[in-house]
Amino acid sequence: MVMTILDGLDSVLYYPVLIVVLLAAGLFFSVRTGIVQLRLFPETIRVVSEKPSTAGKISSFQALMVSTASRVGTGNIVGVSTAVCLGGYGAVFWMWLIAIIGSASAFVESTLAQVYKRRDKNGDSYGGPAYYIETALHNRGLAVVFAVCLIFTYAVGFNMLASYNLQSTFSVYGFYDAKVTPWIIGAILAILVGWCILGGGRRVVKATSTIVPIMGVLYILVSLIVLFSHAKLIPAVFGEIFRNAFDFQAIFSGIAGSCMMYGIKRGLYSNEAGVGSAPNAAAAADVSHPVKQGLVQVLSVFIDTLLICSATALMCLCSGVEPTAEIAGAPYVQESIRTIMGDFGPVFVTVAMVLFAFTTLLGNLFYVDNCLTFIHRKMPSKNFMLGFRLVCAAVILVGAALPMAAAWDIADIMMAVMCLINLPACTVLSNVAVRACRDYVAQKKEGRNPVFHAADIGLDASKLDYWK
Repeated sequence: MVMTILDGLDSVLYYPVLIVVLLAAGLFFSVRTGIVQLRLFPETIRVVSEKPSTAGKISSFQALMVSTASRVGTGNIVGVSTAVCLGGYGAVFWMWLIAIIGSASAFVESTLAQVYKRRDKNGDSYGGPAYYIETALHNRGLAVVFAVCLIFTYAVGFNMLASYNLQSTFSVYGFYDAKVTPWIIGAILAILVGWCILGGGRRVVKATSTIVPIMGVLYILVSLIVLFSHAKLIPAVFGEIFRNAFDFQAIFSGIAGSCMMYGIKRGLYSNEAGVGSAPNAAAAADVSHPVKQGLVQVLSVFIDTLLICSATALMCLCSGVEPTAEIAGAPYVQESIRTIMGDFGPVFVTVAMVLFAFTTLLGNLFYVDNCLTFIHRKMPSKNFMLGFRLVCAAVILVGAALPMAAAWDIADIMMAVMCLINLPACTVLSNVAVRACRDYVAQKKEGRNPVFHAADIGLDASKLDYWK
């Protein structure tokens, strides 16, 4: 009964509602900005290496690493594998397409986050969709609804999914019992995360934060090794990707389970373009012009989908292991790496997933604190935060034992609601981002390092904390 409701809601939200909104918004922003994601791509590479305007502040590169770290994780491994196994080879093409189109949405939302960012008592900046909805649209009610949706998306939907994805990597081992093992792993994970977010485990957090970037680089290297070890299959795999992607008869005969739908859903989950999460990191960067951070977030989407997701997809599809529903998720990736690394392959994926999922779980919960502060207009009481974090730990336990379909449905539904609030808000405010982009290009043509002043694009600087 519950699965029927979840499946029905998920299907309706994504087709026709969200697929139309995502593609329409991405195309609208692409046209309005003159395809900024491609037109200014060389400038994107230059901007990311700039130092912050003020010494000691967060640079564009650091904000890029924060938003990329939140994106790179279980979605790049399990999400891509699930899309390919359940949707077919063509899902990879639709992930690429949604990244290219969606990167325009990422540009607009992150530029807006910079324009409307706030200043804290230490002089640092913060912001995000809740803040530009409140400040620019003068609608605190909708801003609070968005903040609540973000809390449910990250503390419930995404954390349940991360917990499930982590425990699923153990399913290839002989000791795994589908009725017992998920609960054991979920309990261990819930206790460890609970310990960390309640003030302990600082060394654990520090160690994983150090190891994860290294593991990310190793994962890409392993993907490339597997890919080039099966290089003769690459042309056939690309041919099948495009053939399957444009098999519209198959797509429209069952669109809910088609390569197009799986590619769009898993691509969105992985790169989060337009969801409204990355702007929270973008607002923290210290830059001379909001457009600089908008361009940096375009690069983050490209890194996530066109680089890392593609590495997973091509590694798996070129491994010679046939994608099937039975091995959807982590097992498909593990079996693909096994073709080159033997029995060490599955162990490598398990270690990577444990680290990625653990830091994702912690990051999501610390991330949620900002929205709680926005809703309460201050940091909630210690008793409230204690109760909230204990509930979050319990959610992680439950998530580990969920069926795969339920875990993905819950995350997809939560994410869809965030999109349906953030993208219309960005559309209404798109003139601000477009005018800022024109101002940036005009200053570049004059040979200047662009510096933004709100009044130059017709904004009332007195209502902003920055850009006087």
